[in-house]
Amino acid sequence: MASIFVLGIALAAAGEVWHLAVKREKEQELLFVGNQFRQAIKGYYEHTPPQAQRYPARLEDLLKDPRYPLVQRYLRKIYADPVQGGAEWGLVKGAGGEIMGVHSLSKDEPVKKGNFSSADRSFENKMTYSDWVFMYIPGQNPTGLPQRR
Repeated sequence: MASIFVLGIALAAAGEVWHLAVKREKEQELLFVGNQFRQAIKGYYEHTPPQAQRYPARLEDLLKDPRYPLVQRYLRKIYADPVQGGAEWGLVKGAGGEIMGVHSLSKDEPVKKGNFSSADRSFENKMTYSDWVFMYIPGQNPTGLPQRR
């Protein structure tokens, strides 16, 4: 009876460790996918003349830019939210309804609270994944890498 009790405790502990590992993996995937969206929005915005720069109206515009007769792609596919598991994203919209950024719709609490890249430094100590907003703002370096001049 005692060995069954000890085995039950060990299995419960292993389950917790596994759950935490899966959650961390989903967080890493969210950081990757979110940064793919940020880079795509940046590419769309900067691929226009400076006096006419604008954000995409729809996420699908990142797959095929409707402003050009030839195919211009900034994103290979509309990624699913790795935390929620669905294709729906929260959108950060500008005054004209254009998409400036995306975020997960998950209200779960992240495991990762610090040690983010410089591009994601604003995520430090956020309470939910939906607070991790992947947005492109002109003049800011979204990659965290030194900008070339």
